[in-house]
Amino acid sequence: MTKRLALPLLALLLMAACTAQNEPVPAAAPASDAPAAAEAPSADAPAVTAPAEDAPATEPAAEPAATEQAASEPAPAAPVATTPPSGLVPGVDYVEIKGGQPYRPLEGKVEVVEVFGYVCPACAAFHPVVSAWEAKLPADVRFTYVPAPFGPEWIPYAKAFYVAESLGLVGKSHDAVIRAIHVQQSLPGEGDKPDEAAIAKFYAQYGADPKSFLSTMNSFAIDAKINRGKQFMIRSGVGSTPTIVVNGKYRVEGKGWEDKLRIADALVAQERAARQ
Repeated sequence: MTKRLALPLLALLLMAACTAQNEPVPAAAPASDAPAAAEAPSADAPAVTAPAEDAPATEPAAEPAATEQAASEPAPAAPVATTPPSGLVPGVDYVEIKGGQPYRPLEGKVEVVEVFGYVCPACAAFHPVVSAWEAKLPADVRFTYVPAPFGPEWIPYAKAFYVAESLGLVGKSHDAVIRAIHVQQSLPGEGDKPDEAAIAKFYAQYGADPKSFLSTMNSFAIDAKINRGKQFMIRSGVGSTPTIVVNGKYRVEGKGWEDKLRIADALVAQERAARQ
C-alpha cells in the first residue's frame, strides 16, 4: 500500500480539490429506482481547481421540416432573473445550474448535497469542517452525501457507501472509513490496488455480513444508484470533489472550506425563505 497523507497534513490541502482528469462521467440511462425529481480520480498531487464546466454541445443542423415547425411555435418565455443572496456574487461564489434538479424529492426540505470521494485527500480535509457545519443545520435542511464514482480506486467505495446506506450503517461507519484510508492506512487509498473484499470485510465490525455485503456491492440495485449519482453530477456540472450543491439549483464555488460554507449558508437561507 502506498504511503498516503495523514489528516494532520491534510490541512495543507485546504485550497485543493480532487479533480476529474480522465474521461468525463458518461451519461447513463435513468435508474429504475430513481425518483422523478432525481470528489474523479485525482492526480498524484491534488491540484487547486474549480469544478469543470461541461463543454457546450454542438447542435446539429436542423432539418427543413423541423425548422418550419420550430418557427411556427411561440418563442419560449425569457427566464426570470433571480436575485442573488445578499453578499454573494453569481459566477464567483456560486453557479446557478440551468435545469438543475435536487438529488431526491425535497419533501418540504432544503437539500444540501456533498459530492465526495472516500479516497480524495481534499474530502478528508474538508470532512471535519463540513461535519461540524452539518450538525448545526436546521431541521428542515437535509444533508446528503453523493459518492463520486470516478476511477478504479473510487468506484468500490461508492458501491460500499450505497450498501452501507441501505443497511443504515453510514452514520456509524463514515468517519471510520475516512480514518482507515487516510490515517491508519488499513484500507486501500489513492494509488492503491482496489480491494472490494477488504472493504466488505471492514464493514463487518458494524454488523454487516462480508459475503452478503460484497455480493450487494456488485448488484443491479447498487449499479442503478451509481448511475443515479452520475446523472446528478453531470446535471450539476460537478467536476471536482468536494462539491456542495444546494437544492439542485446552486453549485457552491468559494476559495476555501470556510468560504464554501459561508456561501452555502446564504444559499440555504434564501431557499428556506422562499419555501416558507
